[in-house]
Amino acid sequence: MAQVASLSSTSGVSSSSASGASSRPSVQKKGNVASFTSNLTAVDTYGNEFQAPDYTIKDILSAIPSECYQRRAAESLYYVARDIVCMVAIGYVGNTYIPELPNAYLRFAAWATYSIVQGLFGTGLWVLAHECGHQAFSDYGWLNDLVGWVLHSYWLVPYFSWKFSHGKHHKATGHMERDMVFVPKKREQFIKGRNAHTLEEIASDSPIFSLYTILVQQLGGWIAYLFVNVTGQPVAKTGWGMSHFNPSSAIFEARDYWYIVLSDLGLLIQGFVLYTWYKNYGGFNLLVNWVIPYIGVNHWLVFITFLQHLDPKMPHYEASEWNFARGAAATIDREFGFIGKHIFHDIIETHVLHHYCSRIPFYNARPASEAIKKVMGKHYQHSDENMWVSLWKSARWCQFVEGDNGLLMYRNINGNGVAPKKTA
Repeated sequence: MAQVASLSSTSGVSSSSASGASSRPSVQKKGNVASFTSNLTAVDTYGNEFQAPDYTIKDILSAIPSECYQRRAAESLYYVARDIVCMVAIGYVGNTYIPELPNAYLRFAAWATYSIVQGLFGTGLWVLAHECGHQAFSDYGWLNDLVGWVLHSYWLVPYFSWKFSHGKHHKATGHMERDMVFVPKKREQFIKGRNAHTLEEIASDSPIFSLYTILVQQLGGWIAYLFVNVTGQPVAKTGWGMSHFNPSSAIFEARDYWYIVLSDLGLLIQGFVLYTWYKNYGGFNLLVNWVIPYIGVNHWLVFITFLQHLDPKMPHYEASEWNFARGAAATIDREFGFIGKHIFHDIIETHVLHHYCSRIPFYNARPASEAIKKVMGKHYQHSDENMWVSLWKSARWCQFVEGDNGLLMYRNINGNGVAPKKTA
């Protein structure tokens, strides 16, 4: 079976330098392992020098206190129960009192607020299922997979399918040929996608067009990714051949087949639950209690993951210059206030740590993050910019990547930041 993970380039190392970049590192081979002996730098979209990390994964993991690795099943189950209790309690209050409001406009506003809040707590449950997929939930694999399968199936997520593809993303984050999601277009792909021959032929995108692309991404990006692997690797197979619902998809290994079937079974069971819900309680009840929260969950997970991996100062690497430590550092921690810390279980604020060691449970992630910052130093990426501002900025500034020393940085045709390199 064709495997996405095996599509990496084996081309040699270029001796040229990136646009605006200083000299590339000298690479020495020890067997099949590349040893980087000097700094690799480029200029990010803001015009600042970016230096690729030169520490090792061993340096990172050794800095994390041993207690941070402890997974406590009882504590993890508590958070699942807490989020479910919150959703049930909010559901009881909403379904009991909102219909009694005397004004149609008040009822509309109340139902809208109610559905949004349910979507927030639903995202929290999604994050806990994500912990299960990484085996960070407990020391028991069967418990992790049982809880993850139930929680993800409730939101129509194929648990094992996403677990496998997401695991490959973690193994190759920032790798231009092996990463599994949010793979940026190279300059040439961007030009081809705009039906042009050179970058200079393409007019800048209007703010209205950027807003449209954001809305499409936020409302339909997750579903499109599951169905046809959108934002994944550009490979020969398309459509059903790259679907997370297809047991024979090129995304998976042959040994994964029956796990994918089990994932699909979970969706079929949830489909029957939703049908029964509709038959017994009606379409409006299903709409405000599940459909709109479901749309909210999809929005939030795309919002979160998009901004964890895209930023004007974020790097990507060709195969010749990538290693795990560099790839894991090609992510960014952001701040989302009370919601991020208490409802989304710190998935936004401690994502860099999560890429270095995904089996650390979220309730131990903050002290572990503080520990690795001491090793990462200037290579640690963090932003406390309003995340809605960051969403707009990333959409406008991060259109494609370029660079010819193996280190690629974002550029755009909208006149923001460092201009793309000129061509003859």
